[in-house]
Amino acid sequence: MSPRRGPWRRVPPWAVDAGLVVLAALDAWINLYDEATPVMWACAGLGCAGLLLRRRFPLTVFLLTLPMTLFMDVAVAPIAALYTVARHTRNRPLLAGCALLNAAVGTLAWPLSDTFSGDTTSGDRTWTLIQFVYTLATAFAPILFGQLVQARHDVARQLVEVEVAREHERALYAQTVLARERAQLAREMHDVVSHQVSLIAVQAGALQVAAKDPDARAAARTIRTLSVDTLDELRHMVTLLRATGGKETELTPQPTLADLQQLVANSGIETTLTGGLPPGISTTAQRTVYRTVQEALTNVRKHAPGARADVRLWHDTRHFGVTVTNTAPTRPSVALPSARHGLIGLRERAELLDGTLTAAPTPQGGYEVELRAPARPA
Repeated sequence: MSPRRGPWRRVPPWAVDAGLVVLAALDAWINLYDEATPVMWACAGLGCAGLLLRRRFPLTVFLLTLPMTLFMDVAVAPIAALYTVARHTRNRPLLAGCALLNAAVGTLAWPLSDTFSGDTTSGDRTWTLIQFVYTLATAFAPILFGQLVQARHDVARQLVEVEVAREHERALYAQTVLARERAQLAREMHDVVSHQVSLIAVQAGALQVAAKDPDARAAARTIRTLSVDTLDELRHMVTLLRATGGKETELTPQPTLADLQQLVANSGIETTLTGGLPPGISTTAQRTVYRTVQEALTNVRKHAPGARADVRLWHDTRHFGVTVTNTAPTRPSVALPSARHGLIGLRERAELLDGTLTAAPTPQGGYEVELRAPARPA
């Protein structure tokens, strides 16, 4: 899922910037044509040309456009620069300072011109204040518009993340339900059907030995043969139900450490995998380590958008385990529906190994999940 892209969004950014430079230059030419001096033309040219770099250095470009406001009441270049600054930052005090600076510079020409002409009255000061308020309001318009566009992009990105998270939750729920149904069916087949067919085979074998009639012995032998074949088929079906699933449901045989690298690569998070575990640990321990990393990375994706993760496998003479640490999120997180059973399940898995699982925030604003288990459990 991705936000809709209209015809305007298909225009290359360099073309938009070039058109903006042309528009700003045309605006300056119309306003300064009759009374422009070389200094005015230099300031206007510097401000208009600086718009080409507004995406990389928005604040610097805004400062380059300020001299234009000394000679022009409302100029395109400063307005575009203010919008770009507001589009790229969430620092509200900085935006307010830029608006005040733009209004102060735009108003500065009015009292200076009166001073040089020798005519300074209270009415002129009143007009200067009015001009300052007008210029300040004009400066806040592109800032508010830039913040609105920024908020729109944030909401669109969060909607995408919510949809991805919901799809992931639905897939996990479907896998859980299917796995539970398959496990229940396998148990029923093994505990009930296999038991009954085994009794049939035993009774048929006893009848084959005890029967006097050759036809009865042949029938008993046939029944016993069919029962044995049925038991073999049942064992094969139970094995398939417990161990296979196919790509569509992803109910593959239980993962081990060999699948950990693929899990990290497919997590969609910038993740580093380091360290190792002692050789010869049990399959149950490998599966617990895998599920711990899987749940931790899932929580990073859900609750810490934009964060990086570090997965470290470790062991010493007495213990082994895995530590998953993520950095602080770089984007606002969205509250997602969750049963909050993931960490509970991980703690239960750790207890089966006589180990412990801890999960707590880090001082840097991230989160850390650690599984610790004895190397030789009792």
